[in-house]
Amino acid sequence: MSAVDVVRESAGAGRVVFFEESARDGAQAKTLMSAPFRVRLAREQGAVFGADGPRHVVFAAGFPSVCAQEFEATRQVALEAQESVSPAAICRGTQADVRLALSAVRGALHARVMVIVAASEATAHALVHTSARQALEQGLAVVKEAVHRADGVAVDVCLVDAPRADPALVAEYAGAMTAHGAGTVVLADTVGDLLPDRARALFERVAAGAGPDTVLVSHLHNDLGLALANTLAALASGVRVAACSWLGMAERSGMVATEQLLFLLGHDPAKAEQVLGRGAEPWWTAPDLTRLPGIARMVSAQTGVPLTVTTPVVGTGVATISTGTPFTHPQTFQPYDPQQHLGLAPTVVLTHLASRRVLQAVAERLGHRLDPAQTRTALDWVKDRAYRSGRAVIADADFAAYLDGLTATAQPL
Repeated sequence: MSAVDVVRESAGAGRVVFFEESARDGAQAKTLMSAPFRVRLAREQGAVFGADGPRHVVFAAGFPSVCAQEFEATRQVALEAQESVSPAAICRGTQADVRLALSAVRGALHARVMVIVAASEATAHALVHTSARQALEQGLAVVKEAVHRADGVAVDVCLVDAPRADPALVAEYAGAMTAHGAGTVVLADTVGDLLPDRARALFERVAAGAGPDTVLVSHLHNDLGLALANTLAALASGVRVAACSWLGMAERSGMVATEQLLFLLGHDPAKAEQVLGRGAEPWWTAPDLTRLPGIARMVSAQTGVPLTVTTPVVGTGVATISTGTPFTHPQTFQPYDPQQHLGLAPTVVLTHLASRRVLQAVAERLGHRLDPAQTRTALDWVKDRAYRSGRAVIADADFAAYLDGLTATAQPL
């Protein structure tokens, strides 16, 4: 086991750490990842950062108290992916849960547990039937015991519903928990109703009250479609550890998508500086962003969560062109080069909006060179077929069959 908390070390050096929740909070999106798939995903995500995977990725492997199978899945990730990520087990704020979580990851490099503690009056009454201060005091006692039992495993704390809690009380206990050995303190926007200005103010206020030794983590949900914006606001406040999930999978409407956050911070140093501050150095090893589309497709296939045309960064519409001006001036009509940053070669897609140049490009890809008259005839066919079928995209197989007939009729007898 490592005596160094590499997450605290990274955050203290200004590096960004991703607290990956797709296997754990993603389960509340009605998905289930098998143990072998969790191992595979952890390894793939860690490989984005090469040998520095454990310093850039905490992988929430599971919630061991759910059942024996969940314990075993968490344990398998801890043992088989420990070279790639910092594996973590999540638990409720009880001594029994903590002992189980510690046993699930004990012996693994960079192992962690995260203890969930109610922070607001509403969640304290719902979860442990006490006041918020009593719940936090009980949580502090659990953290002390967890640190005592940890034997090299880092102990994190998640303060549930922090935005609706008393910020002074949250700061007080975040500082106390850190003083008693907590590695990081997660502020969870459990109901997902923060706006960016409030998100930044929350993290700034708690950081100021908790003291410089406290490492805060953002955990922000997407119920209002603002998870990415709120996470950027938290990062702008000085936070360097951010919870996220592949394809945004998490409870209800999800949380900030791993691929979106990672790409935004990784593809353009100027944009990273706008978020993190001038002179920011967010990486020990710069991320290999070309891995993102493959991981996203892998997660989609495993969970059934679809990649749509409009999914940012990894969706089926990325690197596609279907209209004339973007075809002739692609750099003018996209914010980044998908081939350079994501390894995605541009693809011309035939739709009812096709120009002559677009149609000719698709025809050439399918092995046909059309003269002007054939181009006009084919363009009329494409538009008519699209409107008759009610579908914008003309499949390559259908267009190829049409072209075979069109060009065959033009052959001399």
